Amino acid sequence: PCLCRSRYSFQDEEDMFMVVDLLLGGDLRYHLQQNVRFQEGTVKLFICELVLALDYLQSRHIIHRDIKPDNILLDEHGHVHITDFNIATMLTKELQVTTIAGTKPYMAPEMFDPTKPTGYSFAVDWWSLGITAYELLRTRRPYHIRSNTSPNEMARVFRTAMVMYPAAWSAGMVSLIKKLLELNPEKRFSQLKDIQDFPFLSDVNWDAVLQKRIMPEFIPSKGRLNCDPTFELEEMILESKPLHKKKKRLAKREKDSSKSNSPQ
Repeated sequence: PCLCRSRYSFQDEEDMFMVVDLLLGGDLRYHLQQNVRFQEGTVKLFICELVLALDYLQSRHIIHRDIKPDNILLDEHGHVHITDFNIATMLTKELQVTTIAGTKPYMAPEMFDPTKPTGYSFAVDWWSLGITAYELLRTRRPYHIRSNTSPNEMARVFRTAMVMYPAAWSAGMVSLIKKLLELNPEKRFSQLKDIQDFPFLSDVNWDAVLQKRIMPEFIPSKGRLNCDPTFELEEMILESKPLHKKKKRLAKREKDSSKSNSPQ
């Protein structure tokens, strides 16, 4: 549920290609950059859909480790889908997870805690969800943390910073985000049951959420790309082995190989 699914994969001499769901609504980062102001009802539905996805991953012993607006895609109807499993990992009883991986502004405090030699668990994804939900509502994150912030500085921020909640937000939404941004992972909401039992979400029809029968309030425009073509073009130009030159590159490699293998 609410995941960008892989349909097929193949590879050649240089690359592996993955065929995934075509989701035309753009990612949430793009919409934030377009100054979209997500209403509370929209974010509430996003949270419900995303916790179903996290619950499914948890049932498969998977920690995503990079939940953020950039990795949440919208389909053409406005439903969210988690993508980009590049740094996802498996958590089992036999295998602890201690590696520091993710995008710093969205990473949970326990990932940097040297006093926890037992590592971290699924709760790190729920922290990232809390950061993301806050950012969608306020267009800024609750903690002033950047990609170059040191672990020691991050620990200080978590220890001393006070998260501000706008008065315009409902008490229920504030309470929910506080539960997701609980510093202690043992007390943090990190199970589907935590969410389903929460009073603010008592009116949610979870079967309807799962079946995508609840119409999102925000629907991406069908008349445009819902991505930044300049950014995509820059990525293609900076690519060390661009796909559009692959045919010529492989032909040259084959020619050079034939020369080296020919008898002198």
